Amino acid sequence: MKFQVFRDGNIVDKFKPCGAYLFGTDGISVRRAKIVFKKGCIECIRPNLETAGLALLWPVEGFGRILLPTTCLPERKRPYNLNVEITRAKLMQVTNRREDWSFFDNVEGMEEISKQSQDLFIDAIQNIGDPARASQLADESLRKAMVYSEKLAVRQGQSVFDKRRKNHGFSRGCLGCRINPALMTKAAYLERLLEAFNSVTVPINWARIERRQGHFDFSEVDPCVTALGRRKVILSAGPLLRFSKDHLPDWLLRSGMGFEKIREMAYQFVSKVVSRYGSVIHRWYAISGLNTFNQFNFNFEQILEMTRAANMAVRAAGSRAVRIIEVSSPWGEYYATTPGSIPPFVYMDMVVQSGTSFDAFGLQVRFGKDESGMHLRDMMQISSILDCFAPVAKPLHITDVEIPSEAGTGPFGPETAGMWHRNWDQTRQSQWLERFYRIALSKPFVEAVNYGNLADSDDSVVAHSGLLTQDNAPKEAFDALKRLHLSISKR
Repeated sequence: MKFQVFRDGNIVDKFKPCGAYLFGTDGISVRRAKIVFKKGCIECIRPNLETAGLALLWPVEGFGRILLPTTCLPERKRPYNLNVEITRAKLMQVTNRREDWSFFDNVEGMEEISKQSQDLFIDAIQNIGDPARASQLADESLRKAMVYSEKLAVRQGQSVFDKRRKNHGFSRGCLGCRINPALMTKAAYLERLLEAFNSVTVPINWARIERRQGHFDFSEVDPCVTALGRRKVILSAGPLLRFSKDHLPDWLLRSGMGFEKIREMAYQFVSKVVSRYGSVIHRWYAISGLNTFNQFNFNFEQILEMTRAANMAVRAAGSRAVRIIEVSSPWGEYYATTPGSIPPFVYMDMVVQSGTSFDAFGLQVRFGKDESGMHLRDMMQISSILDCFAPVAKPLHITDVEIPSEAGTGPFGPETAGMWHRNWDQTRQSQWLERFYRIALSKPFVEAVNYGNLADSDDSVVAHSGLLTQDNAPKEAFDALKRLHLSISKR
């Protein structure tokens, strides 16, 4: 399957397919696929002949660089026109979402733009024999469709958000933030935190706490829990277990232990932490990202057993707090290239069907890095993927939300990670977060949205993603979330 790539009506000779992956009709990314660009075409080599779609970071004039998909297409010798197929997929999504939401209100006078977009696409299809002309018409159609789809998603989200707020549908801890323990000694940091949030997440890292087997060092966590335990805040902690290299002790990584022994060590660690802080913690992130991060290559049954063991350990240690199973990368791009991983919704279904006792799912949402799962998506895609959680019989906590406040370099550069309308700045970050939070909190099954990084630091997952500068000065996004918090708490 090939896709011709055009810019301004000309076939491009240089193109880097950032974030590119293939996916099937079930939305699951295709393994053992090869995607290369040469001679003006993106060539997609697959292990089977089933229909598939291509998703990649794509520039849209006036809108930015967004990871966008095509529809699922059959294999053929003649190349597809990538510009046309991306536009086709976006217009189909707009139509489907509008029907699913039963939202037919006039969107801020945007109906004419919607009609123009559809007409331009029809013209593109009628000129498909002239690929260059068709690509130009498709580009213009996509530009208008992106503007309209964002307005539609934001307007629909705002409408439901307002109804939920009027009906007192938000809990006290619906807006939270993860802290950096290293910065908690700064009075200004703590003051800003409590100024905007009454829900706080304290990070737990097994690798830092049990550097030597059987020897636990809580010197990083104790001061945070002590300082926050005296405040009227809802305290969350975790992840208690995360099977990525940076969250696993070196002695465990080198041990060569089998699954049974690793499970025993993990159970002991969870029990130790929960026993120490169980009286003050309201929410435990029992296990995080096992759908994606599987350092020991656990099989399906072992993944389920480890998930079950983590939640059992929390309860067995005497805590009655909410137990959350955190899922990474909701679109599942990682599945194409990460051995031992499971598509997110497959993992969630496995956990529910297994009868594992837990209280809620968590969903990590980070954008702004050239890494699987972190390429920027548009608001309609975000709203659509959240709707997929509606049938799951558990509440949802959206966690570790991050978005940059300035353009970074390397993997954080807008050319490879994505950008929204123009290069990131404080205003872009603030506006994006306001829209995201209202869309997320418009979903009745979303109980909380937690930001992942209060202040900029050198070890941030996404560069420049803090709500405060390194000097703890508030950015525009901090003020925006503070206003949102006040609007919710005032009912």
